[in-house]
Amino acid sequence: MTRLSALALSLFAVSLRVLPAQDTKDFTAPGEFTRNCEGPAVDSEGRVYAVNFAQDGTIAQIDRKGNTSFFITLPKNSTGNGIRFGDKKTFYIADFTGHKVLKANLDTREVTEFMHEPDMNQPNDLAITSSGHLFCSDPDWKQGTGRIWHVDPAGKARIVADQMGTTNGIEVSPDEKTLYVNESTQRIIWAFDLAQDGTISNKRQIATFPDGLLDGMRCDVKGNLYVTRYNKAEVVMLSGTGQVLQTFKTKGAKVSNICFGGPKGKTAYITLQDRGCLEKFKVPHPGREWAMMKAFSKKK
Repeated sequence: MTRLSALALSLFAVSLRVLPAQDTKDFTAPGEFTRNCEGPAVDSEGRVYAVNFAQDGTIAQIDRKGNTSFFITLPKNSTGNGIRFGDKKTFYIADFTGHKVLKANLDTREVTEFMHEPDMNQPNDLAITSSGHLFCSDPDWKQGTGRIWHVDPAGKARIVADQMGTTNGIEVSPDEKTLYVNESTQRIIWAFDLAQDGTISNKRQIATFPDGLLDGMRCDVKGNLYVTRYNKAEVVMLSGTGQVLQTFKTKGAKVSNICFGGPKGKTAYITLQDRGCLEKFKVPHPGREWAMMKAFSKKK
């Protein structure tokens, strides 16, 4: 091995060094949310939104100090799961009991139907591009199978990946050229090449885990992937190619999803279904979705 290649390998190892584990702190009071506590998402003003506050079918708004209040109630027979913002005034809600994606307006609090697909099992979690292309994970928990749906900006849905395991957490990379999805019970994370029209290809496995379950996922602006480990009491930070960089230990075991906010986008908020609350912790880089919200807020 040449001195140059040895130096390159050394620098690569340093860039992927594992950081010390970090513990989370409470953000909201325990017991305020149901066992379906999920979401979450942050608006351009730093407020956090999470589903199933006090009872299923609701969405809460949480200020930066962790004070929680009712924001909206969803239509009858609808129950929220993942939330993603499409612009500074609109967020989308995965309605897992209604087989729909709902759209909510921040100013009017009006909730409308964006997409209804009876052939969906759920949807479960959402990912979105800056141009408004949505991706829905669609697990069949009983059969241990799943799919990925693409929903274009007009609300037209199509299946882009089938015959998968229990698809759950889903996210788009910062350059919007990669779509990540995990299979919860199979404990596998996959990556796909992502085209501008929402087509995905070149499926490849980037990480596996020996135990626990995989749930929500989000990227930071550097392309690192944060994975919530349901029943494992942790969030794992991975590089975009699947190397474990840091572990964040949570108070609750059933950590279901994650988003980024705070003054500089370096605060991660997570939902805990067994504790019925949100916890928080600091991260090295701003979240991708936080950066998207900042970009949205600059537009007229």
